[in-house]
Amino acid sequence: MPKAIWNGVVIADSEETVVVEGNHYFPPDSLVGEHFDGSETSSVCHWKGTANYYHVIVNGETNADAAWYYPEPKAEAESIRGRVAFWKGIQVS
Repeated sequence: MPKAIWNGVVIADSEETVVVEGNHYFPPDSLVGEHFDGSETSSVCHWKGTANYYHVIVNGETNADAAWYYPEPKAEAESIRGRVAFWKGIQVS
């Protein structure tokens, strides 16, 4: 089962991730909510649309903008609507 781990803590796990461009996109209900805080950051992908971000918080440490999701993706990326992916040192295995 794919798991996202940061600072030794599992912050998401699911058997139903969607892999796009090498990134596992986890369903929202697979996130451990206490480890996520909203961010004002956004970015634009030419084919997926506008991404929003979360800060990841574990054991009092914050990994700013380390998770992203597409709340309203373009049609080509509909399969990842609302799903969350990770970077910035978060291990997905």
